[in-house]
Amino acid sequence: MSFPGHIAEAPSAGDTSAAPASGAAQARPHLFNHLTVDSYRRSLAAGIDRVASRIAGADRPFTGMSPARLAPEISGIDLDRPLEDPAAALDELEDVYLRDAVYFHHPRYLAHLNCPVVIPALLGEAVLTAVNSSLDTWDQSAGGTLIERRLIDWTAERIGLGPDADGIFTSGGTQSNFQALLLAREEALALAAKNAPAPLERHEILPRLRILTSEASHFSVQKSAKLLGLGQDAVIAVETGPERRMRPAALAREIERCRADDLVIMAVVATAGTTDFGSIDPLPKIADLCRWAGLWFHVDAAYGCGLLVSPTRRHLLDGIERADSVTVDYHKSFFQPVSSSALLVRDRSALRHATYYADYLNPARMAEQRIPNQVDKSIQTTRRFDALKLWLTLRIMGADAIGSLFDEVVDRAAEAWTLLTEDPRFEVVTKSQLSTVVFRYLPADQRGRDLADGANLHAREALAASGEAVVAGTKVDGRHYLKFTLLNPETSLDDIAHVLDLLAGHAGRYVDERLTAELLHRAG
Repeated sequence: MSFPGHIAEAPSAGDTSAAPASGAAQARPHLFNHLTVDSYRRSLAAGIDRVASRIAGADRPFTGMSPARLAPEISGIDLDRPLEDPAAALDELEDVYLRDAVYFHHPRYLAHLNCPVVIPALLGEAVLTAVNSSLDTWDQSAGGTLIERRLIDWTAERIGLGPDADGIFTSGGTQSNFQALLLAREEALALAAKNAPAPLERHEILPRLRILTSEASHFSVQKSAKLLGLGQDAVIAVETGPERRMRPAALAREIERCRADDLVIMAVVATAGTTDFGSIDPLPKIADLCRWAGLWFHVDAAYGCGLLVSPTRRHLLDGIERADSVTVDYHKSFFQPVSSSALLVRDRSALRHATYYADYLNPARMAEQRIPNQVDKSIQTTRRFDALKLWLTLRIMGADAIGSLFDEVVDRAAEAWTLLTEDPRFEVVTKSQLSTVVFRYLPADQRGRDLADGANLHAREALAASGEAVVAGTKVDGRHYLKFTLLNPETSLDDIAHVLDLLAGHAGRYVDERLTAELLHRAG
């Protein structure tokens, strides 16, 4: 017989008289509650030890594992036959994940906008997953709701959006951009219907809606337009200059052209930190044009938001305070684990376009009673308490410390740009305002230059296969380029120089082999 608060001892292996435990009885010890806290401590400590050992022993960012080699290992695992032992499961996890994971903490990971993370945020992650608050309604999160709201207010203050600002945490920059454009669409539809000389239906206005954004902006702008039911031609790419920043004069021309064609501009999207070039559009001039034309001004600062806490470079975001909406990704330049992003708006009333009242969850009377339900602002319902990670980071480290780390990687990118401009093996596109460098290997003679695209593609793939470093690739004006994205303050100029030597070696061998093969072919 057992009593509340007491866990009955499991029968011994030789006790054949005991009835077999039911599935629920076997599963119950795995539930996290007051009865299982010791098991929780042991399991998490074992998992932390595994990760810590991997981080401590990683001598390269990647093993070079290919999908073809790893897929059979994972597909061959019978998920209907549990291992029933945490240690055995962690052993298996070593083989199917930890061994071949891409480790962003390594100083020679130089590819995408993935940052090493700070320990206070990892502490927050451990707390939030264990408590498992859902940030949709007050009765599921209580203090979590108020912490998120305080962080939204803090971010809005850093941006300078004014006393009527508000916002919501999201899963990432794509979702933040999508919600911003959703709000802009609804505002544009209402304004167009109001100003029309005759009554107009939504379906009559939608095909006329246009979004203006730079040629270098994030693909989520186009993706959002599609998801919002707009036409393929709804996004108009505005010309950029040599620094890959939107040209205000080109934006003015597009505004005039849309007006002449009886099109409705629902938003202008400026980018504060393009993914490829780290370029920041001229925000003050774009803000002037938006004010002149009465247009919704959205700033995608998913990458550049780290400048909000920079002790030396905050001025690069001048003009962002005039935006109607802003995207920030803390999991890029605030060194937070994925996911941690937010959408901010100048006028909190715009968030009503994402509001839906459900009687079982957030009935309208709750809003009248001033119950703070975050689902009233979000396009998500169930939502993690991701704000806790940033909260603990600010409370333990402080904003200046985060900004100083971001300043370091921006400084390192400037040094890398200088290194590349002085290296005859490479050519560089433009100097970044943030922490990216786009470049390519360029063979010395013309015959080799005809092979430059293939050489750069091969160099990136060969480097990744070796696991010694990871770099990104992109296309510029139709040609293949390589890209460093620096977000790790531990990355040194020596690391960068070493990676450049590796890339040049792979690319040079590719060119030599192709030219040799061509000569042999001609020789018959």
